[in-house]
Amino acid sequence: MSGELPPNINIKEPRWDQSTFIGRAYHFFTVTDPRNILLTNEQLESARKIVHDYRTTPAVLFWQWINQSFNAVVNYTNRSGDAPLTVNELGTAYVSATTGAVATALGLNALTKHVSPLIGRFVPFAAVAAANCINIPLMRQRELKVGIPVTDENGNRLGESANAAKQAITQVVVSRILMAAPGMAIPPFIMNTLEKKAFLKRFPWMNAPIQVGLVGFCLVFATPLCCALFPQKSSMSVTSLEAELQAKIQESHPELRRVYFNKGL
Repeated sequence: MSGELPPNINIKEPRWDQSTFIGRAYHFFTVTDPRNILLTNEQLESARKIVHDYRTTPAVLFWQWINQSFNAVVNYTNRSGDAPLTVNELGTAYVSATTGAVATALGLNALTKHVSPLIGRFVPFAAVAAANCINIPLMRQRELKVGIPVTDENGNRLGESANAAKQAITQVVVSRILMAAPGMAIPPFIMNTLEKKAFLKRFPWMNAPIQVGLVGFCLVFATPLCCALFPQKSSMSVTSLEAELQAKIQESHPELRRVYFNKGL
């Protein structure tokens, strides 16, 4: 029995695996339930409509938007730099980030209908990775335009650098993608193996708890470990900065070789 519900449920087919005794027993207990005769035609039609409408495209679009809106808030509040954003700039960043990420995620998720089940399990990870590559830079686009503060080792401000912002955002994107990788890459392999065993065929209701437990276990370790991949106070060579800022630093601090900046989260 598959561990994931399909986007459209075929109500003409039994809910449980009919290749096992337990699955057939569940099915016929439901079919022969005497309480069914008490249901009105309206209740039956309502139930059919609920099942038929499960996970519709609008529903997927809505929850993807909610997810990417949450990501946008996280990316904005954990940005680097101290340059203020106007309401128009913030609105533009939010709309472009959520729209681009949702469109990419939906496009990649649509591929699950055309690939093998095992490969299909990894498409959501590709969607998450692509969405991070869009959402984070767009929510932090002002940093790429005006730069983020760079300092010497003692925290003395030297100027603003867009090159430092590029490095900071790249590090955050890499961290976020790797953070999602264990929870979205390891459970599919394990579940694909378990679904072929007698245990899950006998106890199909254990599928969801096992998947949630595996993902939770991965996140407990992946989140802190991936946040720790790069120093919060990152650094780069003075020669990697913009030419104008390099000249300014070499004039005031000729001995300085590296500058430091907050990369964000």
